[in-house]
Amino acid sequence: MMSKAATVEIPINSNGDMSTLAEDDSLEQDLQQVMVSGPNLNETSIVSGGYGGSAQGVVIPTGSIKGSGSSAAADEAARGVAAEKLESVKKWGLNTYKCTKQMFSERFGRGSRTVDLELEAQIELLRDTKRKYESVLRLARALTDHFYNMVQTQQALGDTFADLSQKSPELRDEFGYNAETQKLLCNNGETLLGAINFFVCSINTLVNKTMEDTLMTIKMFENARLEFDAYRSDLEELSLGPRDAAAVARIDAAQRQYQVQKDKYERLRSDVCVKLNFLEENKVKVMHKQLLLFHNAISAYFAGNQQQLQQTLEHFNIKLKPPGADKPSWLEES
Repeated sequence: MMSKAATVEIPINSNGDMSTLAEDDSLEQDLQQVMVSGPNLNETSIVSGGYGGSAQGVVIPTGSIKGSGSSAAADEAARGVAAEKLESVKKWGLNTYKCTKQMFSERFGRGSRTVDLELEAQIELLRDTKRKYESVLRLARALTDHFYNMVQTQQALGDTFADLSQKSPELRDEFGYNAETQKLLCNNGETLLGAINFFVCSINTLVNKTMEDTLMTIKMFENARLEFDAYRSDLEELSLGPRDAAAVARIDAAQRQYQVQKDKYERLRSDVCVKLNFLEENKVKVMHKQLLLFHNAISAYFAGNQQQLQQTLEHFNIKLKPPGADKPSWLEES
């Protein structure tokens, strides 16, 4: 578990200027203007008129449609829901604006960002490892496809030799020997295919499930880091401004938001550290087993050692599917 001392802030040039305060004020005032000037749900009316009729139509206030007893309660509930949704939209808009502003500040060298050098090095190493394992997975799948085609060809060739052995008395023995050889190679090839398929499935699980799950947590952590820096920069800018009553209230609110984002950032940082350690242990165990399986199976097959090849699959508890197991029954086909 890394110490918090590894987390530092790297300034690029400056942390913005005082004009950004005016941008925040204007955005908040615009949002308040929208909320004040927006339509009142309780004043909604229905305009009734047929095609080609009066342009004004008949205006029927929706409040008059409801019963007099439940009208006040329903109106109050509608106002509460509308206010809650508008407040949610306002918070989302301010958060999006702050994060976008922070992102562009970092990109154009006008802001600072929190950097954990040790953790970011581990994250980059994981991404590089994932790319290399994806290459291994892609090549192993290609090997499986090519080898499967070879086994199918050997099986067809063995069947042809066996047929010619029956129809060519003068070459019965020669065709028979070759038919038996191709049959043996085909059986050994199917055993090796079982080992390679097991290898491919295990690598696929490691890459596309275990590693991907850790990378999803890392993505959440990186988003939390951006939000944390956005609110940190906002607090720093407010602290440099005037200290009247309104400014002090805004600083207190910014301090609370900063603390919330800091707690979220540190929690996700801890989650990432735990998952990276767990992934490293799991990766070593999985790859030790799979690489040993792959080596022993390939070596036994090309050495022609059928017994050792079978023992390799038994050692790793790999069970081959009987011929035709993947084909649906006649009931499923119908």
